[in-house]
Amino acid sequence: MSRLILGSASPRRKDLLAQVGIVPDAVSPPNIDETKLDNELPRNYCLRIAQVKAGAITATDDDIVLCADTIVSLGRRVMGKPRDAAEARAMLQKISGRRHRVLTAVVVRRGSRQWSRIVTSYVRMKRLSQTELNAYLATEDWFGKAGAYGIQGPAGAFVSWMSGSFSAIVGLPLTETVILLQTAGYKVWRT
Repeated sequence: MSRLILGSASPRRKDLLAQVGIVPDAVSPPNIDETKLDNELPRNYCLRIAQVKAGAITATDDDIVLCADTIVSLGRRVMGKPRDAAEARAMLQKISGRRHRVLTAVVVRRGSRQWSRIVTSYVRMKRLSQTELNAYLATEDWFGKAGAYGIQGPAGAFVSWMSGSFSAIVGLPLTETVILLQTAGYKVWRT
């Protein structure tokens, strides 16, 4: 029987998998360099990081490895996870009142085979007042989140419009993930 290894420390990804009855046999977040390459486009960067994560997980040929990466982009600018509150403030000020993209790349690996998908969603955040921005930053919900926010948390009150996959914006597109896992031979729907 194949083991499913989730290559992510994100509690949100684990919760999303649980929504469809998937419980990983192991959780093994990889320690990789996530530095963006010069002139690397957001879509290419997102996919590369998910692929590097999947390649960094130690697994047997029969194990199924699941990794993902989520980024927020404004044009060609990638907004990763802010290092501190000042960087979170700067990111939120840039996307305040504007539409931006949320890209999530999913990679499933089994032995030497690898399958991947990128899901692009669009989000518009209302124009944030200084009071809203300060109150949100004080929650520290921005910590560890691409673009300094999570749509499923307090910042959800700032999202005036979205198009695409809600679960992808949270961090793992469920439809695409299930398809990739099934392609790799994982029995998602067990009877």
